[in-house]
Amino acid sequence: MSLKAGDSFPKDVTFSYIPWSEESSSINSCGIPINYPASQKWADKKVVLFALPGAFTPVCSANHVPEYIAKLPELRAKGVDQVAVLAYNDAYVMSAWGKANGVTGDDILFLSDPDAKFSKSIGWADEEGRTYRYVLIIDHGKVIYAAKEAAKNSLDLSSAGNVLKQL
Repeated sequence: MSLKAGDSFPKDVTFSYIPWSEESSSINSCGIPINYPASQKWADKKVVLFALPGAFTPVCSANHVPEYIAKLPELRAKGVDQVAVLAYNDAYVMSAWGKANGVTGDDILFLSDPDAKFSKSIGWADEEGRTYRYVLIIDHGKVIYAAKEAAKNSLDLSSAGNVLKQL
């Protein structure tokens, strides 16, 4: 079952993450993973959730995440309350990746989809258990845009530039 525009975002979706904090802002600090109840937290927000095959990978690190960081003010100006990046990597890796990209606070949440559970549930994970590269725009619990890239290293439909056109 893949998600499409008009669908409700599934209930009880929970990811894992490590909240950013000043005391654990160093890339050498770990923090403690906690659950992030996405369905609950995003019920009354406009959210851009973009997923990718893995943290610290070439297209993801060189283009995908940096573009969202650069275009965050434009996304906010279009009414986006939360931007989140999702990968199958564990919360420690995702937290370190956020720090390596200089992301602080909750500007962009670096969320873990353990075992690609959510991505598999919508049919958007590969046979190795990695998330595909995709994007969801969720507006107050409703999916208003959903797109999966045709190829692992393709960056078109899920790019921040394309998302801005969809808002």
